[in-house]
Amino acid sequence: MGYAYPCATAEEANTHVQALRSQYPDATHVCYAYRLGPGTGQVRMQDDGEPSYSAGAPILGQIEAYDLHCVLLCVVRYYGGVKLGVGGLIQAYRETARETLEAAETREVVPRVRAFLEFGYEVLDAVMRCISQHQLELLEQEMALRCAVVVGIPAEKAEVVRQTLEAIAGVEYQIRTGF
Repeated sequence: MGYAYPCATAEEANTHVQALRSQYPDATHVCYAYRLGPGTGQVRMQDDGEPSYSAGAPILGQIEAYDLHCVLLCVVRYYGGVKLGVGGLIQAYRETARETLEAAETREVVPRVRAFLEFGYEVLDAVMRCISQHQLELLEQEMALRCAVVVGIPAEKAEVVRQTLEAIAGVEYQIRTGF
């Protein structure tokens, strides 16, 4: 059985894998591979007790063949009493992964970075104007003694937004990738 999940972080991938292990506690293997956002280089594959590179590698190969990012692809396998051999395992995992991806609905995800902003009320209007002007996604906000805002920035706009924020006196910011 194959499962595909949109996935932005390694922690999120692990949560899905653990959920499958709980859902199928008697399964012999829960093998998987994931590839996170473009440019992050975050790739992982897991054979889960199968011979090395006989499960995770063919699953990852299908993710790469479909040129997907931000995806986790899992294959749950029960031992059926017949030894497939390494070649048979590779074929079985590759085919299950391919069929799973063919059946899955895909969507384009714009790579984003997350910016954490902290500033005083005196520049609130300027910061909100920047958010509006660049059509940033407002993820969190807290207005206390100082304002704290978390925004999602399309990766291709990150440099322009950084320059705009630097031009606003009193804004402290930190940008993180991979979300």
